[in-house]
Amino acid sequence: MALTDNAFSTDSHGWAELLPKRQTSPSLSGSIRTPWVVVGAGVTGLACARRLAQLHRDDEIILLEARSVGQGTSGRNSGFAVAISQTDGAFDTKKIKKFRREDRIKSAGLEMLRAEVDVHNIDCQWSDAGFHHTAADQNAMRECANFLQYLDAMEITHTPLDQPMLEERLGTTLYRSGVHVPGGVLLQPAALVQGLADNLPANVSLYEQSPVLKIESGNPLVLHLKNAEVKADKVLLATNYEATKLGFLRRHVIGSTLAASVTRILNDDELSTLGCLNEWGVLSLHDGGATVRLTKDRRLFIRNTAEYHAAELLSDQQLAQRQLIHRDGYEKRFPQLAHVPFEFAWSGVEGISLNGTTFFGRQRENVYLAGGYNGSGLSRGTAFGVSLADYASGEHSSLIDDCMAAAPASWIPPRPFLDIGAFFTVRSRFKGVGQDR
Repeated sequence: MALTDNAFSTDSHGWAELLPKRQTSPSLSGSIRTPWVVVGAGVTGLACARRLAQLHRDDEIILLEARSVGQGTSGRNSGFAVAISQTDGAFDTKKIKKFRREDRIKSAGLEMLRAEVDVHNIDCQWSDAGFHHTAADQNAMRECANFLQYLDAMEITHTPLDQPMLEERLGTTLYRSGVHVPGGVLLQPAALVQGLADNLPANVSLYEQSPVLKIESGNPLVLHLKNAEVKADKVLLATNYEATKLGFLRRHVIGSTLAASVTRILNDDELSTLGCLNEWGVLSLHDGGATVRLTKDRRLFIRNTAEYHAAELLSDQQLAQRQLIHRDGYEKRFPQLAHVPFEFAWSGVEGISLNGTTFFGRQRENVYLAGGYNGSGLSRGTAFGVSLADYASGEHSSLIDDCMAAAPASWIPPRPFLDIGAFFTVRSRFKGVGQDR
């Protein structure tokens, strides 16, 4: 069955709705011949296009985005740009090399993002507040002990926190133990990607609402769009889980659909009940636990659902149902603010592999791909995007070596077994989540 532009669903729910309306770039029409095409204008594609423009200053770089910038995965996540890994289970000394490699990638990507935000003065609520990793019940408390062992062994700066300390910081009595790790960044993800898109080099041409429907092999490659055709020498795919729609990684990556809600802006009295910090971010130490934030613009955010939904966004009716789960988790944490309504809710899709690996490199002749970030795409995706541009240009770096060193992906069976297996794979994240949901 031929792919259509309806395969790239979107809606008007997300972080972008909290921002002033942005003037989008036009969609592509007609025929174009170009040396370089980057598909996908999330953080990976934006970093990739920017780096190609620096390496090939006399070439035009075409950047194609299926939706409006900020409405894809990069603009719908929780806004955590991570610098270090959060591990599950007991610390395994045999994996130290892997942990260090992954942390080098994330740290490099974070510094690349920081440089762009600083140079272009992008207003994305950037905050070097670090993250609180928390546990509300026994299962997560065991993970807290494991995580502390990992941080000690890796010599990563951190501050262990007991329940009174967490209450003082966050204004909730739910969490029984935790740890604060500096280095990570909190931000408004839609504002970040829109700011990056609005400050691309002059030799990058961005086209929004321009989904690629087919890539035809050959020399040159031919990209088919609804109202356009692009002939290119090289194509770099930064489409994460949606690479499967174009025939890549079909047996190796799936999309997990997450949903979140955010309150209206809190007043001074309400804000005063939330501890001593003006903003913070919480990551549960249980893999399926809730992600919670107090944002710089004084809103409370909670994400506590994840499911297999065939890599699609939720309908308005489904989103309303998930919001009942958000509400339960919110009031469990902040009973003093039970009267504060949610103002927005949205869903987004993350690309995951069964064994938590990533994808980087050449897929077929003159087609290159990066993706599969398993929930840490802002920093890792940026590093992968820059490295993919370097790799496709014949450059070499230690960062490329790190990106290419990921383990091979586990095989995913075809449908309908895919749907069954993916459903239980995503659902297993919530096994034993208890109070951390």
